[in-house]
Order: sequence, then C-alpha cells, then structure tokens
Amino acid sequence: MKNTHSWFRPAAAATSALALGLSLAACSGGGSEASSNRPENEVHVLVYGDAGNTVEQAMVDSFNETSDVKVVLDTIPGAEYQQKLQTIIDTDSAPDVFFNWGGGSITDFVDAGLLMPLNDFMEEDPQLKDGFLPTVLEAATVDGEMYGIPMRGTQPVMLFSNKDVLASAGITEPPATWDELLADVEQLKAAGVTPIALGGADEWPTQMWFSYVYDRVAGPELFETALNGDPSVWESEESREALGMLRELVDTGAFGNNYQSVKFTDGGSASLLSSGQAGFELMGSWAYSTHRDAAPEFAANSLGFSEFPAVEGGKGAPENVVGNTNNYYSVLADTRYPDTVRDFLKLMYSDEFVQEQVAIGNLPTTTNTEQFLDQATNPEYARFQFDLVQSAPNFQLSWDQEYTPSATPTIHGAVADFFSGRIDEDGFIAAMQGL
Repeated sequence: MKNTHSWFRPAAAATSALALGLSLAACSGGGSEASSNRPENEVHVLVYGDAGNTVEQAMVDSFNETSDVKVVLDTIPGAEYQQKLQTIIDTDSAPDVFFNWGGGSITDFVDAGLLMPLNDFMEEDPQLKDGFLPTVLEAATVDGEMYGIPMRGTQPVMLFSNKDVLASAGITEPPATWDELLADVEQLKAAGVTPIALGGADEWPTQMWFSYVYDRVAGPELFETALNGDPSVWESEESREALGMLRELVDTGAFGNNYQSVKFTDGGSASLLSSGQAGFELMGSWAYSTHRDAAPEFAANSLGFSEFPAVEGGKGAPENVVGNTNNYYSVLADTRYPDTVRDFLKLMYSDEFVQEQVAIGNLPTTTNTEQFLDQATNPEYARFQFDLVQSAPNFQLSWDQEYTPSATPTIHGAVADFFSGRIDEDGFIAAMQGL
C-alpha cells in the first residue's frame, strides 16, 4: 500500500484486527444499527491522514456549497489507518465512504456484505466509469462488481537512475531488455559503484523485482491464477524461470552486499542513488518527490526514469506495469444517502479535482488528466507516468495488495529469504503455495 508521502509506504494492517473486525461484520448485524446512529443530513468520508487531505478537504468544501446533505471529512493518521478502519467498519462510528487501496484491502469487506456495488451509480452516471482509465478501475473490481472510485493518483513502479553515474560507466541509455540490464550491472560494478540500490530491510521493495520479472516471463495470468485459488502455478516452468533470473541478478552482485540493512523508508536507498553510490533503483513513482525533497538539484538535473526492461521470449507484454493503480473511495452498503454519495463521487473525475491533485504532485487516472499535465511540477515526468499507465495492457497491483493483509508477512518473508539465500526456489514456491 502506498500513499502520497514522499518517503512512506504504509504497512499492511494487523491481521488480528482484520479478523476481529470481520468476525463482527459477518455475524453482529451491526450495519443497520450503525446506520441509525449516524447524524442526520451528514455523509462521513474517512481518509488516510496525510498531506493529500488538502485536496480531499477542498472537494468536500466545494460539494457542500450546493448540497443539503453535508459531507464531513474524517481523518485517521496514516500509521494507524488500517487497524482502526477494521475496528470501526461495522460499528456506529463507521463512515459512509472510506479510503482504501482496492484489491485485497476490500475483498474481505465485500465478502462480509459491508460494501455497496457501484455498478448502479455507473449506470446512472456513465462518467463514473468512462471518466477513468480502465486498468485502474479493474483493481477495485471484485467478482465482476465495481467497489471503488479512484480518488488520488496512480503510482506505477519504474526504473530510476542516476544519469551521471550511468554516463561515467559508459551507459548512454537505460536498459530496454533484461540482457541489457545484466550488461549494465557489469559495467557499473567495473566502475566501482553498486549497480542497483535496494531497500531490502523494508522487504516490499524486493517484492517489486518479483512482480515485474514474473509478469515479464509468465504474463499476468500466472499470478491471477494463483490469486484465484490454484497455487500449482508457482511450481510451473515459467515460475522457475523467473526465480532463476532473479537468482542470477542477485548472485552477480547487482545489489551489493549490504542491501538487507538498507531501507527506503528512512531515505537510505534513495540517498545511494542521489549521492552517486548506485546507478539504478526500482521504485514507485513517489520516488521523484522523495528526491525532489531531499536532493532537489539531483532531481532537477540527474534523475532518470524508464520502464522496466522487456524479457525476450517472455509472455508478458513489455508495456505491462506493476505498482499501485490508485487509492479508492468505497461505499458502505447501508449508507442512508446514496444519492449524495453518488454526487460526491462525481467530483473525482472533475477538472477541479484533477487540477488540485496535479498541483500537489499527484497524477490522477482520469481521462481528462492529460490536458492538465503541463501544470505539473515536472511536466515531462508527469507525462511519462501518464503514458506508461494509459498504454499498459495490464496494471498489476502489488502482490501484497492483491492478497488480503494476512498474506503480507508470508509474501515479504519469502521474497526477502529468497534474495538472501536463506531459501531456494523450492522454498519460495512452498511459501507462496501456502498462501
């Protein structure tokens, strides 16, 4: 899960809280009681508390100028958001609308009958569907029903680079293929720098390498098959090929010797790149704002960005993207003011919304975003991201977001242990089959 902070990728929710919240949701019948205890003529919208709240409050204020039923914005500090959401989702403190990450972050709520399918809203106002990029809406779809409207910015993972370091090592272009990446690793090693910065201590940055290599080798179908209940695909030929490529990359010394003690969340891996100690870093699009805040001269003059390399002969399209599609607003099934909620959600594709988001560095996934890209802090970077997402045949949500939060420790542990050599291919396969 990620948000718009320049350095922070929120961790998964505590599984005990999730289990508690959903056991209540499934059997307490608290939904109707919760609805009756909410204030009259108010719709409560719960969001992750951070700098992005300025836009969310602006949308609320704009809506309330003409609405008889008023929207109230409630925030929970980011580090506490997931756990507190689980505990209030079926109580009299439940919001009408709440912020989430799509995918596995809402599937348990859907299974418990807590969320309203938004398909009827989309029939009443087709722009609630047509106003957004299709690959982004898919991440909030469960069993063919829509349960989320995008409400912030997209966050694809891409290959960042230090252009000065690459040039000094004789590398004139970012790698377009996996073989070119391996060759670049050797050139950077010869130049005396760590080829690829990696915040291995956080574990989720390591997962990005698995997500992309698996996608490039096997296409999105392997992961989707596993997610849908067939774990046998983890021991397929394509899976073992992907693991072999990752093992080769690690064994060549691509990440240096200390990556397991380096974090992205404290600025460690980013500083390796900006200070010239590393040539590349695979990271989410929020890395740009990280560098802009911590090393503005580097961000302005030397930061490069490119798509993940293609794998020759692989089943996955080179244009496929991995990362976080967006954040979403989902709606409680028992909201008393569905028409008000529907009308509020319409603001999420409005020109006003897009301009407000672009102004704080976010990239909305609306079809009208393109006309406002020149207003971004870095128009070239904004356009690169937009084109990357718009042209992607498939946008794979991060593995630890596609699965429910209870799977996160297993996924993170498996990718970290495989990179470190604590488990081999069979060990990784067994771990993933156990999800």
